[in-house]
Amino acid sequence: MKILLTHGYFLCEDEIEQKILKPYPPLGLLYVSAYLNEKSITHQVFDTTFSTIDDWWSNLLKEKPNLIAFYVNLMTKVRVIELINRIKKEPSLTAMKIVLGGPDLTYNQENYLAAGADYLIIGEGEVTMLELVNTLSDNGDISNITGLTYLENNSIKKNPPRAKLKDLDLIPNPNRAAVPIQKYLDCWKNAHGQSALNVSTQRGCPYTCKWCSTAVYGQSYRRKSPEKVVEELLLLKETYQPDTFWFVDDVFTVSHKWLRGFNDAIKATGLEIQYECITRAERMNDEVIQLLKESGCFRVWIGAESGSQKIIDAMDRRVDVNQVRDQLIATKKAGIETGTFIMVGYPGETYEDIMLTAEYLEKALPNHFTITKSYPIKGTQLYTEIESKITVKPDWNTTTDRQINFERKYSDAFYRYAIRYIYNRVNLKKQQRNNSLKIKVRIKLFISSIMLRILAK
Repeated sequence: MKILLTHGYFLCEDEIEQKILKPYPPLGLLYVSAYLNEKSITHQVFDTTFSTIDDWWSNLLKEKPNLIAFYVNLMTKVRVIELINRIKKEPSLTAMKIVLGGPDLTYNQENYLAAGADYLIIGEGEVTMLELVNTLSDNGDISNITGLTYLENNSIKKNPPRAKLKDLDLIPNPNRAAVPIQKYLDCWKNAHGQSALNVSTQRGCPYTCKWCSTAVYGQSYRRKSPEKVVEELLLLKETYQPDTFWFVDDVFTVSHKWLRGFNDAIKATGLEIQYECITRAERMNDEVIQLLKESGCFRVWIGAESGSQKIIDAMDRRVDVNQVRDQLIATKKAGIETGTFIMVGYPGETYEDIMLTAEYLEKALPNHFTITKSYPIKGTQLYTEIESKITVKPDWNTTTDRQINFERKYSDAFYRYAIRYIYNRVNLKKQQRNNSLKIKVRIKLFISSIMLRILAK
């Protein structure tokens, strides 16, 4: 059986990312590839990131795999569906079986099957993919494969869920050799002066934020041993010499015991790295900040989402906004860059809450922050709570959950100006701190402030 693993992200189509230029290899796909390699399953990987659809299509027509597996997420969903449609219309590919895996499948299984997929891998994909390949090769019974959904006689069959992998040390490192890593490194280096690679140390998140999807790994916490992680980092340094690492874990400092072990393992090997990570304020303290600094952390993102405790509680974030502020300040004081995430437009948010968010950011003054307008991902508690209030639910095949809109207190224009206002207010504060005031920022802040007040009425 000829097998092709691929995804649907094309950098050449992403105008926003072409300005940011911080692409990372598709780790989920590469974990599956590594697992198949370990089990001696011959396959190919076509990384679309630096390719074009024409190149991808030419390769597909040339190779004509028996089975093609796509990794799908919110960002790539629409493009993957278009590629599936193209495959289905090509006479020479009618025998090809299409497998999908990834976080967007769990709560959209019927839609993906209707879009042309033959098999859906729900949850962690390594073992399910292996069993599917072996069973199809032997013309066996796929009804025994846990974590698999498929059509049988025009009826949807959902096999029992796959048990979560317990010992992550037993999973081989991602098969990074299957993709053009040097292109990723060069892209970063040329745009930012430093190259970066992504690394995963854990699966799952034990927290309960209502807007966050746990579709693949569930509300769990499983992690590679510190020694195994350092072993992977050493290999990456030796093989690719990246300047920095990005730990993709949801809460890097969730276990202080693990962090101590990680720091000890780094010191024991003499490894010197720079990395950035994400965490939560209540899993930070002076000791943790010191451990992060000693192990090479140059930037930590501490989630906040809002400067209003009322909204944080509505999200079920279970954290004190003052604690977030204080840890951002303490981390920055220790010499580690800080970043945070902000969300506007969450149900129940008012003009006053927006003001509290701006005030919170002024006090914390992180080096970096991002702001997004909240949107409901299907399967989350937020989606369940606002489902009856959805005002815009566009065509599923051509849009993503980002385009879903629901009844909010204010207009879309209000939230656009809210984002501008917060950015302008924080930028002005930074300029005041640096004694580099610019009249342009004052004017922008004045305009956004006036418009926000008008739209709030």
